[in-house]
Amino acid sequence: MPKIKTLKSKKMPKGWDIIEPTIAKLQIKMRDVENAPFEGKRKPEVLWPIFKLHHQMSRYIYEQYYKKKAISRELYEFCLREKYGDAMLIAKWKKKGYEKLCCL
Repeated sequence: MPKIKTLKSKKMPKGWDIIEPTIAKLQIKMRDVENAPFEGKRKPEVLWPIFKLHHQMSRYIYEQYYKKKAISRELYEFCLREKYGDAMLIAKWKKKGYEKLCCL
């Protein structure tokens, strides 16, 4: 008989409860934007709101770790590993002159 895969809940790092409400709200918004009707729109017009929300989520994680120092390194790395934020975009924001970069 084949093995039955069970869902294993991932252990959230300490401090997850600090950023979880905001991340959850942004994910709900992302789901709504992805499921929104796109008839009559050009492809870039459909993608702009998705990029905007992705940017907001990455910016939130960046500010919580680098600016406010509200989350630990472990939680920061967890968020990047689980794709809650874009590591390449955050790396650019750390460089001087790229603070207002919106996407790559």
